[in-house]
Amino acid sequence: MMLSEEKITHTSHVLFNGLINKGLIKLKVEEQEVRREIKRSFIQALKIGETIDEIVRRKLQSFSKKIIEGSPEWNVLYNKFFEEEEKKRFSR
Repeated sequence: MMLSEEKITHTSHVLFNGLINKGLIKLKVEEQEVRREIKRSFIQALKIGETIDEIVRRKLQSFSKKIIEGSPEWNVLYNKFFEEEEKKRFSR
């Protein structure tokens, strides 16, 4: 599920402020550049999640046995396949 532009912006500001306030980062570039990069990374991660969701849903729909979305079986398989797809993308 894609978040609104406002929520993404707000989240990037909260993350940035938390990193600064806790002294976890020291800026070598302008604040705006760091916030923009946080936001870009966040959007990229959301897009990857949406792509994985589509792949997993297609896989579940391809089963000859109809699995009802929201059922315990569907949830277990969805989570299993989602994790497998994440590992494929992020273990490189």
